[in-house]
Amino acid sequence: MADDFDAEQKRYLEGFANGIQAVRLTGGLGLGGAPAAGPAPEPTGPDAIHIKAQDKVTKAGGKLCDQEKWKRAENPFDGHNRLIAEAATGKAPKPEDNFRWRYHGLFWVAPAQTSYMCRLRIPNGILHHWQFAGIADLADAHGGGYAHVTTRANLQVREIAPEHGQPFLDGLVDLGLTARGAGADNIRNVTGSPTAGIDAQEILDTRPLAKSWHNWILNDRSLYGLPRKFNVAFDGGGVLPVLEETNDIGFQAIEVMEGAGVAPGIWMRLVLGGISGHRDLARDTGVVLPPQECNRVADAILRVFIENGDRTNRNKARMKYVLDAWGFDKYLAAVEEKLGRKLDRVDPAHVKPRGGFDRTAHVGVHPQKQAGLNWIGVVLPVGKMTTDQMRSLAAIAQECGDGQIRLTVWQNFLFSGVPDAKVAEVEARVAALGLTTKASSIRAGLVACTGNRGCKFAASDTKGHALMIADYVEARVGDLDVPVNLHLTGCHHSCAQHYIGDIGLIGAKVVVSEEGDTVEGYDIVVGGGFADNPKIGTEIWKSVKAEDCPGRVELLLRDYLAHRTGPQESFQAFTARRGPEALKGLAETRMLEAAE
Repeated sequence: MADDFDAEQKRYLEGFANGIQAVRLTGGLGLGGAPAAGPAPEPTGPDAIHIKAQDKVTKAGGKLCDQEKWKRAENPFDGHNRLIAEAATGKAPKPEDNFRWRYHGLFWVAPAQTSYMCRLRIPNGILHHWQFAGIADLADAHGGGYAHVTTRANLQVREIAPEHGQPFLDGLVDLGLTARGAGADNIRNVTGSPTAGIDAQEILDTRPLAKSWHNWILNDRSLYGLPRKFNVAFDGGGVLPVLEETNDIGFQAIEVMEGAGVAPGIWMRLVLGGISGHRDLARDTGVVLPPQECNRVADAILRVFIENGDRTNRNKARMKYVLDAWGFDKYLAAVEEKLGRKLDRVDPAHVKPRGGFDRTAHVGVHPQKQAGLNWIGVVLPVGKMTTDQMRSLAAIAQECGDGQIRLTVWQNFLFSGVPDAKVAEVEARVAALGLTTKASSIRAGLVACTGNRGCKFAASDTKGHALMIADYVEARVGDLDVPVNLHLTGCHHSCAQHYIGDIGLIGAKVVVSEEGDTVEGYDIVVGGGFADNPKIGTEIWKSVKAEDCPGRVELLLRDYLAHRTGPQESFQAFTARRGPEALKGLAETRMLEAAE
């Protein structure tokens, strides 16, 4: 019978037989091809750390959540070609494939919009003018003809049809950009000081650190597929807040003085566990490290999280909950074990006080440390720009500045490198686009998430209501002379970080009839803070109809102006002194006055 096979077929059969024998010898199959009774082989490759973590859960009797099952059934990177082929037919993704597409930066946002939204990766939020204009072209060719600046100094483009998803991503690559890992259980866009390299107060330029960490992530597949999303930020000590206290990991540039037990000079202080939507801000660990060690330490922190994060309950899966369960000392000990060394610690008494913050530094004209040059902050209506505006803004950056567009966490951007002689021209050209470089005290700190126009989780139209409140307040509280931050978020995910606003609103459905009919509305908190006064706000009103929110904000601002000790008392300090009960009573007083 052997003579019936040619030489190639004989080699194939011989190889097949040898393979079967090798599997038997390693315990893979029993005699007769039955499954072996021995232990399963140890997972290998970049996904091994995640598979082992999942196995630990199931062996302990836990049940993996759906997203963990989806990762295991088909890694989103391995399934990319299948996803592309299905999307090319115009087909909407199944829930598990919507999750997988997010590894590539695409979010299916139906029913709010029957299309994808793409969120990019822009380390430190800085783009070249030609990249900014190129994104506008892609938004025209494949999306809705507009873009939003996000609260992570990033851009997102909406209304991308399924068949346009991969062409949009390919276009980003042509621009030297990517969206890889911009969604799902991955490390999100890396933020840094928007004025890095141009701020006279800064003690460290965050751009190299943010870009290095960005590249570290992109080139290590084992850092994808975490128990939950993860945020990292770098603060260089400049005047513009980065909000690193709201991140899982924050690196803060500090100047260590003599006598600290480490060499004096510039170090990075490590803060951990920020997640404002869960009412927690990052806390100082006491750990300091040289700037060049940030990647290695962040990597170790992540691997401890990967191995020990909750993969059964999505609501408790962020790193904060491991820190809560273990305590910081145990977590840092596990990090040190990964690193194979102790981390340095410095008493705060040996750290030089940080320079102050300017809450309006993201708006208007500000001198750079380079003589004769300026950065200019442009106000965007809750982050939105049309593609025509984007191309014109890119031209302004090229012709009047250093060619860069610097996005901020305040949903706007800065021109940089603008000579004194060009400032007036920039302001005029921005105004001609229907935008401005000037803002009222309320509009300068106005932040809103996408809302229910584009997000299925949102209970209210946050962007629309934010602009409505700003218009109302500007017309009635014209004597507001200090910045007051107003944050509107649509759901518990708190993308607009309502808990750290002076006034924060979170979307709610307000019942208006005995039959259970509802209208859009908000719960309202006050007294949140960030930067030099980080604090989670206190709720004072629940279920306020959206139409009544402008009046409630006016009440708060008028009470502040009437009872503050002076302009030097911030709104946050005032609300703490006034107390939540007194503030709650403002609405009742208004209703009684209206009834008389």
